[in-house]
Amino acid sequence: MIRISLIALLALSMFAQNAPKPALPTEDATIERFRAHAKPRQVAPSAPMGLEEQNTIRRFKEARSSVVFVSAILKNRDPKTQDITKIPTGSGTGFVWDGWGHIVTNHHLISVEQGGKLFGDVEEVEVTVSNGNTYKGRVIGVSFAYDIAVIQAFAPPASMRPIPLGRSSRLLVGQSVLAIGNPYGLDHSLSTGVISALGRKIATGYNTSILNSIQTDAAINPGNSGGPLLDSGGRLIGMNTAIVANKGEGSVGVGFAMPVDTLNQVVPKLIAKGQLEPPRMGFQVLSAFDAQQVGIAHGLVVSEVEADSPAGRAGLRPLTRDLSGRIILGDILLGYQGEPLESAGQFMAMLEYLAVVGMSQDEVIFDVLREGQIIKVVLNLKNAKILDKSRPPAPTPSI
Repeated sequence: MIRISLIALLALSMFAQNAPKPALPTEDATIERFRAHAKPRQVAPSAPMGLEEQNTIRRFKEARSSVVFVSAILKNRDPKTQDITKIPTGSGTGFVWDGWGHIVTNHHLISVEQGGKLFGDVEEVEVTVSNGNTYKGRVIGVSFAYDIAVIQAFAPPASMRPIPLGRSSRLLVGQSVLAIGNPYGLDHSLSTGVISALGRKIATGYNTSILNSIQTDAAINPGNSGGPLLDSGGRLIGMNTAIVANKGEGSVGVGFAMPVDTLNQVVPKLIAKGQLEPPRMGFQVLSAFDAQQVGIAHGLVVSEVEADSPAGRAGLRPLTRDLSGRIILGDILLGYQGEPLESAGQFMAMLEYLAVVGMSQDEVIFDVLREGQIIKVVLNLKNAKILDKSRPPAPTPSI
């Protein structure tokens, strides 16, 4: 056995403390040392995709050729040179409805608003199809009540594939859905989720609601409006229309789609007639802009009345002009069926909604401002009458 004395241990300890220590590498030396190991990494073996992933990829590829980018164009003519300038006013997504080049999108994408009030719709649009080519299109049908616009795209039929239609009445909460859009023309995008609720109402902005709407947690962001919502079989079950926003900044994960059953009822009528043919009243009103020019900010200014019509038989009065050309106001419509009238678009939406849901009425009642007093005027297809004055006088608008 080897015995080490205490003195020897102390000597070894002192030697170890006094021995020179190896220098630590500097940061630069470490960097240079590790540079030598730079080379492409080995790729890890891929795992097979699940059936759900494969189905999502396949459905997205199939639907791409049915989804388009829509850009609304407003034509502005220079009063001096008469040159026409095209001004983009809005953009979003649309999808191919049939084999004749009809595109369906949201009405609010092609409307022109100023100060929150609708001034009119653009007629010309540009449609960018899946191969990146852009073609001219024209708006041929609109519905205020259902926020739907139909566009005739002048594109080769081979470049557009009609999207397969499903049925929204058979949907169940929890079903998988795919939301496809073409936001800002940045090519197609996909988000997935589930149906989180059914039977919702979507406010259109014209005091009407779209019934039986679909709520989904699939991300629907600005620019995706008008895009298709698909089921797991790649069939159209709705049109992405609205989101719940956080202080107007963006989606909070709750989106709404118009049900395809409603689309299938409304779109063919818009293609055939351009509108939903609401009940014929027999009068016209000024646009919001023209009404403001004559000093009216609230209500609808009656501008023309057909003699042989419900409005004419009820004695509705249009504006006129005196010998000097000064405008003399006639009737101003303040309410319809007990609801306040805020704009011509809102009024049209009310009529369209009643026409589609099949709620026919023999007579309708307007609240009318006439010569400083508010009266009720009843329009009927056969007879019309003016009810007794039932409200206190209101100040006559000055022109």
